[in-house]
Amino acid sequence: MQGILIINKPEGFTSQDTVSKVKKILNEKKAGHTGTLDPMATGVLPILIGNYTKLSKYLIEHDKTYIASIKLGEKTDTGDLEGKVIKTLDVKKEKLNNENISKVLNSFVGEQIQKPPIYSAVKINGKKLYEYAREGKKVEIPERKIKIYSIRLINLNINELEITIEVLCSKGTYIRVLCENIAEKLETVGVMSKLVRTRVNNFKLENAITLEELEIQKSNLNFFEKNIIKMEDLFHDFSKITLNERKKDLFLNGVMLSFELEDGIYNIYCDNKYLGTGIVKQKLLKRDIIL
Repeated sequence: MQGILIINKPEGFTSQDTVSKVKKILNEKKAGHTGTLDPMATGVLPILIGNYTKLSKYLIEHDKTYIASIKLGEKTDTGDLEGKVIKTLDVKKEKLNNENISKVLNSFVGEQIQKPPIYSAVKINGKKLYEYAREGKKVEIPERKIKIYSIRLINLNINELEITIEVLCSKGTYIRVLCENIAEKLETVGVMSKLVRTRVNNFKLENAITLEELEIQKSNLNFFEKNIIKMEDLFHDFSKITLNERKKDLFLNGVMLSFELEDGIYNIYCDNKYLGTGIVKQKLLKRDIIL
């Protein structure tokens, strides 16, 4: 089997745990994911099956949408509820009104510099940050540029000192860090208490399937026809190039072909059969991804 499945990652699973479970259910040797989710998070996790792992380079740059809850008054070493409480601070309830919170949230819209949390899978010198943290070692964490496209208040629970927000952001954004920064602007501390990823580009939560559904339907061809995403559908916006048999053989063997076309990525066909993608650069077409 080859294609992309949109999995609703369960709480308590790492992204790699989810990939391993999919491989076991489908008896597949090759699979991968795009866009890591923390174990406590749930939601959209695209799983690339078979040779579709080659598509990861086109899927890692996508914008994402999250719904996150922030518990105010506590700070942990991990930035979420799984960590150890390292600080508590009173919450000024007079600050917790829709107008003030919305003003604070809007201040984060736009480009900004963010430093990944120490408890993250970002690699420094070939080693993940959380490995340094567990060993008690200090390491210089490089900052990165991110972008918040929109952020809005969904719910305010004053009694529980918790706010829930929806965030549309660029790749590489750490919502745990954003939650901590929002709490600081509300003149307190905070921790991410819940996180659901509802969208990765055009992959949406309402179209995601659970691991339980996959287990039950693993022999149902109609289920897979409905839920598996093929490369041709994924890249339907790309322009089309049709090759004859001779040029197809040359193309598949890695020979560059002359085409008076603009630079870009193209879907390649021969006799109405989809072959994959090619890249035109300086009037030359070369093979890109062939499944």
